[in-house]
Amino acid sequence: MALPLPQLLKLMVDEGGTDLHITTNAPPIIRVHGKIKRIEHPPLTPGETKQIIYSILNDNQKHKFEDNWELDFSFGIKGIARFRANVFMQRGAVAGAFRRIPYEIWGFDRLGVAPVVATLADKPRGLVLVTGPTGSGKTTTLAALIDKVNQERQVHIITIEDPIEYLHSHRKALVNQRELHADTKSFGMALKSVLREDPDVVLIGEMRDLETIQSALTIAETGHLTFATLHTNSAAQTINRIIDVFPPHQQDQVRTQLSMNIEGIITQTLLPRSDGRGRVLANEVLIPNPAIRHLIRDNKIHQIYSSMQTGQEKYGMVTFNQSLARLYFKKEISMDTALGASHNPEELSELIRRGPTALAGHLRQGYAGGGAAGGMQPGRF
Repeated sequence: MALPLPQLLKLMVDEGGTDLHITTNAPPIIRVHGKIKRIEHPPLTPGETKQIIYSILNDNQKHKFEDNWELDFSFGIKGIARFRANVFMQRGAVAGAFRRIPYEIWGFDRLGVAPVVATLADKPRGLVLVTGPTGSGKTTTLAALIDKVNQERQVHIITIEDPIEYLHSHRKALVNQRELHADTKSFGMALKSVLREDPDVVLIGEMRDLETIQSALTIAETGHLTFATLHTNSAAQTINRIIDVFPPHQQDQVRTQLSMNIEGIITQTLLPRSDGRGRVLANEVLIPNPAIRHLIRDNKIHQIYSSMQTGQEKYGMVTFNQSLARLYFKKEISMDTALGASHNPEELSELIRRGPTALAGHLRQGYAGGGAAGGMQPGRF
């Protein structure tokens, strides 16, 4: 007999896992430190996978899933954790993926992001983007930014999410969290009405198409601090993605709009630790100075990387290779991991060959604080 879902999720949490997979002809599988691991359990039959997954669905969710064959939602199990779920069909049978969402919102020190990231929560207006591949901790970084605003500023925060993951209580701020399909019928409808809801800060779970990207730019331009995510792998790629979504005749206007309103781009990924115990965050941070705003406006995006390399001392910017080199010098990741993750391995090799002193300014400005190497200890994902 198959174990009930709460018991399987508890097993996953106890093992330090991040994800649970339920599918037919395989035992329940968890992801631990980035790698999948089978639970000691007989392979599941189609009837068992449906029974396990349907046990946590309400009638409305069951009808929606049977109509669409896809379902996203989140839920909590008291004493265990919150979870984000996606239920889907494969080979005619029900399957599901469940990701753990900690109840606790991690601080910036524990996350391992550059301290300049925390200052983005203090901006009065503008667009702040957190980007990276699926499973890179974007939602966790956004939660930390929203939590800082919530603790320090008397403002109204509205989030539009699919689904709601981290729960924010009202602290200094008032926080209204809206979930797609539970609190609004579409991202588009929610974004059209959000400016009539008197927000100061808006979080858009994902800029997924022209409509949401255009809305994010408009919300930022009208004087609101706007947070959002994109699935891009560098700051320059993020800027190009936003501009390229628009028709050619609008792109010059969008470049100008973006150059005036962008306040920060954080690009991140999770890498396996060299000791095999968890994962560590590598991140690139763009803080737009006047030179970078000028490059965006003049469509010289390819020159932004050079400005980031020279902007670390004054502005706290971090290139991805600088972040990888720092992690390597601290023995957090192996050389193979660093080179495999780099978009420019030749540059990274040269940076490492020059030794830790080449990163002295980067460490001093971007990662000052505890630890023998002058860097903070990144969180264990």
